[in-house]
Amino acid sequence: MIETVHLFPELDEKLISLLKSLSPDDWNKPTVARLWSVKDVAAHLLDGNIRVLSMIRDQHMSAPDRDISSYQDLVAYLNQLNADWLKAARRISPAVLTELLETTGKQYSQIMAGQDLHIDAPFSVAWAGESISKNWFHIAREYTEKWHHQQQIRDAVCIDAVCIDAVCIDAVGLDAVGGDVISKTGIMTERLFFPMIETFLMGLPHTYRHTDAPEGTSIRIDIALVETFERHIVKRLDGWKMEKQPGPAPEAAVSMDADTAWKLFTKAIKPEEALQKIYITGNKDLAAISLNLVAVMA
Repeated sequence: MIETVHLFPELDEKLISLLKSLSPDDWNKPTVARLWSVKDVAAHLLDGNIRVLSMIRDQHMSAPDRDISSYQDLVAYLNQLNADWLKAARRISPAVLTELLETTGKQYSQIMAGQDLHIDAPFSVAWAGESISKNWFHIAREYTEKWHHQQQIRDAVCIDAVCIDAVCIDAVGLDAVGGDVISKTGIMTERLFFPMIETFLMGLPHTYRHTDAPEGTSIRIDIALVETFERHIVKRLDGWKMEKQPGPAPEAAVSMDADTAWKLFTKAIKPEEALQKIYITGNKDLAAISLNLVAVMA
């Protein structure tokens, strides 16, 4: 079980602090979420809060307006929901949006804290190939949503970063007086990042589901922050499994930095773009399959 419930209030506080620091121009900046601006991403986060309050607190459910019989149908439905919401949310000012996020975010965190983590979730984690998920996994997926959308905003406005020729260098800032590089902390920390990336990697067995290999074949995945997050995807008799402990010598290994990882697995960058920043050893064809993991509904 990946524990994330205790992290929601901390992540939310950082979001509100971030939004309150933005200039009027910052809200209109484009993000790696393609057509979404900073304000659009913030509005999407508000939508998530409101949906949870409505469904869990108030037991208010709205039925889909179409038949959903496949993963593609579900993605299309969610994309339309998001588009409808963002169109309406453009009427909301950044100040009102921030106020609503602050109010609903606190209630959202309280609701998550009261959930039974071991029952079946109301929604499965479809990108991991599950038709039924335990509640802890569904909640961890919710955490990844909040984490990566906040990081999209930070990336767009170069918060916690140095901007050099429009390129953001994570986790540092410039001293306004002396120009020296100084440390700043955002959400790219082991405490907040590691549970997020561990949840993402839970989708790797589904990514490898059509890959044939002898039992015991393993691929090591290394994600470098200050410390390195390491996991192993191993072929067992009943399929591919994510494991913490290394087994025999891996058939291949994939190493990347944390910034590349979250962008790759949310489709902000394509695998061929990511390859420029990724180090692969061993069986390159086997290792490269991991780059196709998509840990969002897309």
